[in-house]
Amino acid sequence: MDQSEAPLLSALEDYKNSDHYGFTPPGHRQGRGVDEKTLQTIGAEAFRSDVLMTGGLDDRKSSRGILKHAEALMAEAVGAEQAFFSTCGSSLSVKAAMLAVAGGKGQLLVARDVHKSVVAGLVFAGLMPRWVSPTWDRERHIAHPPSPEAVDEGFARYPRAAGCLIVSPTPYGTSADIAGIAEVCHRHGKPLIVDEAWGAHLPFHEDLPQWAMAAGADVCVVSVHKMGAGFEQGSVFHLQGDLVDSHRLASCADLLGTTSTNVLILAAIDGWRRHMVAEGHRVLGDALDVARRLRREIDAMPGFHVLEDELLGAESAHGLDRLQVLMDVSGLDVSGYDAGDWLREHEGLDLSLFDHSRLQAALSLADTQATAERLLASLGRLAEAAPTLPRPKPVDFPTPEELELEPAMPPREAFFAESELVDAKDAVGRIAAEQLTPYPPGIPVVVPGENINEAVVDYLSSGVEAGMVVPGAQDPSLKKIRVVAHTRLPWADQRAPRS
Repeated sequence: MDQSEAPLLSALEDYKNSDHYGFTPPGHRQGRGVDEKTLQTIGAEAFRSDVLMTGGLDDRKSSRGILKHAEALMAEAVGAEQAFFSTCGSSLSVKAAMLAVAGGKGQLLVARDVHKSVVAGLVFAGLMPRWVSPTWDRERHIAHPPSPEAVDEGFARYPRAAGCLIVSPTPYGTSADIAGIAEVCHRHGKPLIVDEAWGAHLPFHEDLPQWAMAAGADVCVVSVHKMGAGFEQGSVFHLQGDLVDSHRLASCADLLGTTSTNVLILAAIDGWRRHMVAEGHRVLGDALDVARRLRREIDAMPGFHVLEDELLGAESAHGLDRLQVLMDVSGLDVSGYDAGDWLREHEGLDLSLFDHSRLQAALSLADTQATAERLLASLGRLAEAAPTLPRPKPVDFPTPEELELEPAMPPREAFFAESELVDAKDAVGRIAAEQLTPYPPGIPVVVPGENINEAVVDYLSSGVEAGMVVPGAQDPSLKKIRVVAHTRLPWADQRAPRS
């Protein structure tokens, strides 16, 4: 195929240059109905490009096959058998993959460090998760992907599980041994889904971790907007092999997706693919060079430490995306929460992740030495301001064992059950009816249907006091937690010793 083509972009350009006029949505009529102040802020070209896909760029029968052509180009570019574009983000794409693999089958092996969208997929599909433990860094309180051995043990324990779902790379940039995990899954005759939302760029440079399709995954979901150059909500899910039916996967995506597909998002995905094929190796190589220098320079600053060797230890991760610059700021005697807030307020910088002791800057193909210098200068001023910031408040961290809550019922059953809002201390020994997800990075600590223990309540409560945000909770202060009504477990008043 001719990878210099971008059929969606070309069709959009033709449409804008033609005399087309649609008595159809969008009602703004390519910006004609938009007020001047809105046009000045958003830009007239954005509205000119916001047209229908079917009955706009293509006819009502989609006879030109513009979208299918663009998807075929993407599949060829990255070495997948098929690619499907989504304008509802990877949150939809991963749900579609879960439905296609395990819908109606009851069980799915799931890494416990998955994104909150996976929990939503469990609720939609009515699945019982069979959790696979991630690799825990007990000292730094970071979860890395599970090992192939952990997945093998999961299938041995739950042979009826329809497949396995893992996240790689994690939000911290660490990647799984996908080849090893895929081999385990295929030996059991089960497909592997990889939520690779942070890895859209991986196929285009050898100094990045191996991407999921090259390592043998069956379905891979990527977010073009995270590490690529697409609009928010731009996602692609890739497919290979015969363990997942392509028609069923497409039907599940159609079931969940919008009928009002955003052409702006689709066209940006198309253009990004063309750019990556032509120049991706060069621009990503330049970005990796910037990242290497930046990591060294931040690590040399008093009070800062860039994590690298710690993340690549034998017990931690199979690979690392060095564009994810994770820095420990505890040497400044400030929390990551307060440091991130200070950088936003005083330096106009937004970072991709912050927790009790760390900040993370996600570099991309757009970053240059100039943007790196801006970050360095701002971090220097943060260090100067650190004595004026609040001292970190303690967070009561659970052990990894305490974090792995016991499931009591399927997430769907708990989510839709009669529920009540109770004081956090009274939620101990009860079944969660909501998910509690510190964000970022968006990994649920509590999933609907799990038994809540004292250690997790203490962790979340102390975390919120320290600056953690739990936006999905009915009570974001976590003074109260929603639980399944009228259910108390017999061991509720027993307190396991803390370690």
